[in-house]
Amino acid sequence: MLSHPTLDQMNALGLHGMAKAFTELDGGDQTAGLRHAEWLALLLDREAVHRHDKRLATRLSAAKLRHQATPEDIDYRAPRGLDRRMIEELLKGDWIRAHENLAIIGPTGTGKSWLGCALGHKACRDNHSVLYVRAPKLFDDLAMAHADGSAGRRLKALGAVQLLILDDWGLSPLDDQGRHDLLEILEDRYGRRSTLVTSQLPVADWHAAIGQTTYADAILDRLVHNAHRIELSGDSLRRTRRSAKA
Repeated sequence: MLSHPTLDQMNALGLHGMAKAFTELDGGDQTAGLRHAEWLALLLDREAVHRHDKRLATRLSAAKLRHQATPEDIDYRAPRGLDRRMIEELLKGDWIRAHENLAIIGPTGTGKSWLGCALGHKACRDNHSVLYVRAPKLFDDLAMAHADGSAGRRLKALGAVQLLILDDWGLSPLDDQGRHDLLEILEDRYGRRSTLVTSQLPVADWHAAIGQTTYADAILDRLVHNAHRIELSGDSLRRTRRSAKA
């Protein structure tokens, strides 16, 4: 039996999923009656699953999602105006492949960030690169990057990711540098990548939040005009769940 040389060769070739499956299945009753082609197909299937899982883990680690949210855990029962058919359509990911944007708007506690992370998780499953950032921290980090000369590299990275999740947009006003940076990010991404924005502010108030007419017009043209919108309402889910436990 050439178990060990075979395993060594599989591992040397980077076929770690096949090697693990070979160890688990070799000599087992469940594979005793398989033909050679069926045995090989089983090993290849396990290798494919192993590579998919490894790739997903890498995508999720790079995404830095704030919540461990998955599509299967989305709560459609809470009265917050969530359209199940729209969410299921968005989960298919066509909007990301079409380089369209998404705005999730609603009061605090209605699950905007969580829902954004669930959509980000699905995008990772679909082999898209994803990055989650909170808007206030992003602009603080970019201000420091301008000071140390690394802003160009950071802006390039933000422009390259296939789905950028910009959470808590509009919590604080933008200064001149922040307006310029946001426009640069969106200009680089427009028609090439997708941006998901969550905000407590209605879209009608975004122009004032940007604070300068020329920049506001340019930013909203690149962010809103091709954006899908999810508008949530109702009480805070956190407050509702605490009351239910009391």
